Amino acid sequence: MNRNDLMEKVSRIALAFSGPQDAREIIERAEEAKFVLLGEASHGTSEFYTHRAALSKRLIEEKGYRFVAVEGDWPSCYALNRYVKGHADSGSDAKDALKDFARWPTWMWANREIAEFAEWLRSYNSGKPEEEKVGFYGIDLYSLWESIHELLHYLESKGGAQLEAAKRAFECFEPHGGDEQSYAVAASLYGEGCEDEVVDLLRRLQDKWRNASTEDREKELNAELNALAVRGAENYYRTMIRHDAESWNVRDRHMVDVLEKLMKFHGENSRAIVWEHNTHIGDARATDMVEEGMVNVGQLLRERHGKEVYAVGFGTYEGTVIAGRSWGAPAQEMSVTRAMSGSWEELLHRIGPEDKLLLFPSNDLTVDEAVHGHRAIGVVYHPERERGNYVPTCLSKRYDAFIYLDRTKALSPLTLPVHA
Repeated sequence: MNRNDLMEKVSRIALAFSGPQDAREIIERAEEAKFVLLGEASHGTSEFYTHRAALSKRLIEEKGYRFVAVEGDWPSCYALNRYVKGHADSGSDAKDALKDFARWPTWMWANREIAEFAEWLRSYNSGKPEEEKVGFYGIDLYSLWESIHELLHYLESKGGAQLEAAKRAFECFEPHGGDEQSYAVAASLYGEGCEDEVVDLLRRLQDKWRNASTEDREKELNAELNALAVRGAENYYRTMIRHDAESWNVRDRHMVDVLEKLMKFHGENSRAIVWEHNTHIGDARATDMVEEGMVNVGQLLRERHGKEVYAVGFGTYEGTVIAGRSWGAPAQEMSVTRAMSGSWEELLHRIGPEDKLLLFPSNDLTVDEAVHGHRAIGVVYHPERERGNYVPTCLSKRYDAFIYLDRTKALSPLTLPVHA
């Protein structure tokens, strides 16, 4: 199909989008879902956060969604969860509650956009019984050391076999001094891993929340999911030194395991909103990831839950973004160059510069089968190497809906100095 024909076909299914008031179709389609996955094309774009927040508010108020799960560490997100639920000593305001986000890249969650959403959640939860409050949780696995320390602190008051198991796990990891690379080498190359200690710890904490009092129920969940984060991190670091694709798979399978646990905790009829990068929530089978043997959250949830999963991707043509030049580098506000010719973003811009919403499936199979580059910006970004930022994608098979924002701006970190 020539380019003009494809543009004409896409323009026929593109709807105007100016914000949550134009998202009625998404909200109504979410009526049948248990998981609504809200993506982002970068970790540093303000509009991706604000539109996800607006959609989440509607899903919570109109459809009864019970929690938001994000691509963040469990301990720091749990601190924010305590704040939005109005717990004592959880922070004087959202900015204070976000201070636990100290791991690079801090701007992903310690930003003005999240602070505003957290204040809304706290207000929404005010006066509700504990079991009806909407939670905010992190489902990633990078918090190995933080989660061990959280477990030791919690279990010290309980004593017994659980504390002894946590101490054994801590003693196993302690020689590596908080250095993930050191542990990865020892575990992968020399067989000096801590897998047995971690599995034993998780087993001892499994499902203790089921028999806990209302007051202690979420505390027991917190302990178990810290142990699950330790197990996931141990597996991830042990694997990453040998197989890049497999370490990715370990991470996304872990995030799905956490989501499934959270769904059980919140009850049979609970519903989840998930905020992650497009590369996690968009079905990997609709991209070239499948050729590398990679899976992701979107694919795994669809395989398990079918039509109960509704995935919304995001993209932009140009603007600015917060990112680093290398891993651990200072945050910078960078220009997002105009999308490459032939990409989905460039095609949607050529149709017209207004923001757009695409809903799938469309009635046009030719559009459904089209594969083009789809931009993905991570926490590290090099605009001068733009070609490497595109993932070949069949858009309508990767997502159930796609929100295109023609021009976007960088989000607003709370504490990090931003280098222009």
